Amino acid sequence: MNIVTDKVSFFIPQAGETGQRKWHGSVSGIVDSPLDKVWTIVSQTKRLSEWMPMVERCTDLAGDEGIPGYVRLVSGFMFPQQDGERSWIKERLAAMDPTSHSYVYKMEASNVGLDGSVNSLKFIDYGDDSTLVNWSFEIDPLEGALEDNIIDYLGFLYKSCINTIQGAIVAASKKV
Repeated sequence: MNIVTDKVSFFIPQAGETGQRKWHGSVSGIVDSPLDKVWTIVSQTKRLSEWMPMVERCTDLAGDEGIPGYVRLVSGFMFPQQDGERSWIKERLAAMDPTSHSYVYKMEASNVGLDGSVNSLKFIDYGDDSTLVNWSFEIDPLEGALEDNIIDYLGFLYKSCINTIQGAIVAASKKV
């Protein structure tokens, strides 16, 4: 059964269904740039820190960028750590479709408790040289954490990334 609320939709297994209930959330935003310029920035690992300001480094680990199976290590201050250390997340590209301007990454390992989380991003031509960004995510419940707090924090974090894309495009155009 799927339950939908104002903020979150989630799956509750019914009799005969398996799997742990996931926490779900999504954010959207409009970028005042054409789809092709947005896609150029957001589809390249080497440009991740340009539109995700909390990311300091992104390192290729395995495979070819843009091809499902590609693995990268993202580090920075995405999630505060009690010891003051940087957060790190090992992500695997699960799907990428340049034609529909979408991709999906699965977090395989991390020091932030988000192992198994899935992020799906879709970029849509919104007309008038603007792009609609839809970012949805699902995570396994985190022990000792409140679902609404985690979903709200991730939503805030991901929305801030969407809001940074326009600035990254402008900055990139000045470098050329």
